[in-house]
Amino acid sequence: MTAFPVQAGLRATVAARLAAAGLGSGARLCCALSGGVDSTVLLHVLAALREELGFTLLAAHVNHGLHPQAWAWQAHCAQSCAQLGVVLKVFQVEVARDAPCGLEAAARASRHAALRSVACDALLLAHHQDDQAETVLFRLLRGSGAHGAAGMVVWQPGAPAILRPLLGVRRAQIEAAAREGGLHWVEDPSNANPRHRRNALRHEVLPAMAAHFPAAVPALARAAENFAEAATLMDELAAADARLCGGQMLQRDAVLALSAARQRNLLRWLVRAAGGQAPSRARLLEVQRQLASVPPLQPLRVELGGCVCCCYRGQLWLEAATPPPPRPLRWRGETELPWCGALLRCEASVGEGLRLDRVQAAALVMVRGRWPGLSMRLAAGRPQRSFRKLCQDAGVPPWLRERLPVLMADGEAVWIAGIGVAAAWQCEDMQPGLRLSWDGVRE
Repeated sequence: MTAFPVQAGLRATVAARLAAAGLGSGARLCCALSGGVDSTVLLHVLAALREELGFTLLAAHVNHGLHPQAWAWQAHCAQSCAQLGVVLKVFQVEVARDAPCGLEAAARASRHAALRSVACDALLLAHHQDDQAETVLFRLLRGSGAHGAAGMVVWQPGAPAILRPLLGVRRAQIEAAAREGGLHWVEDPSNANPRHRRNALRHEVLPAMAAHFPAAVPALARAAENFAEAATLMDELAAADARLCGGQMLQRDAVLALSAARQRNLLRWLVRAAGGQAPSRARLLEVQRQLASVPPLQPLRVELGGCVCCCYRGQLWLEAATPPPPRPLRWRGETELPWCGALLRCEASVGEGLRLDRVQAAALVMVRGRWPGLSMRLAAGRPQRSFRKLCQDAGVPPWLRERLPVLMADGEAVWIAGIGVAAAWQCEDMQPGLRLSWDGVRE
């Protein structure tokens, strides 16, 4: 069986999207296939274009096992792909029914993770204009800002990239094409359950809106484009403000000199750059309050969007929340060791770092966190200094000190991340050495 007779409009739309994304001859494309009408039509359109455009096509189906018909849906997808000569990759995932984020969100996260693992240049999703309108309305009702209200994007770079070639197409056009082509697809009954908020928007709210505003769906889609432009401008402003305030390590006074709105915009931008979740407005206001009220010399550490906003000695930065220090680890010369969400690195050197001969002669070398009474001498002729004093001198903020890795050789502290090497263990000119660093501290 070959692909169904594709509507000229759909064929042209998808072909144009592929061309704009540079996905032509030699590209490896994967169609996310649920078995529903939208992904079924997209699969057939792509199958009809693959010979003309010269790309390789495969499909991926995620079986969550949450519905009694899940295995029948999987079999349907396998049959559809076999008829079209398309390789199908099936993922069978387990979803925790008691996930804190909810069953629907947990299923979506597991599905996205599975699909992103496919080896391809681009993952093609069958979202259409009605999906976009639902997304925009849903996020607006949750109080999202410009970035959230921008909805879904047609093209999202990555490995793999994501392309939504049908995002400008109405659901009715896709369904009409499926009927005209005599296609068969599956229906998930949960999509009609109004207890799910997205379904309530789809089946109740948007039809009621369209009764009074016939162009409600395309209007919401246009609004998404406007929000996306506004979000881009906000990001450009945040990047400029970051440079104005010092770059990677921001100057707290400079941040506070910005208007309140620009402060919040900058903080949101920093959270996104750190891979965090969009913080609530209430949380942003609390961070601003503490930034303005806490004395400049007092350390500050506040959670923000899954990250941590840190202030110390006039500097401000965001970092990922990190786990507590692990138990002591025996070091046997590994070049990398994980420690508190970052990497402890060791590389050969000459004339710097630790003396290689002394480290090799030690009976037991451990990596561990601080311990009571920890102290070290950094230079010959200078007094031994406590760990607290060493951290103060080096400008290590209090909350980071508990996580600093310490290299201990035969019971003696010989190196502390962010602080340095003990005087008696320092490498001299032309001596073989070991240079240690830890990604979790700025040195």
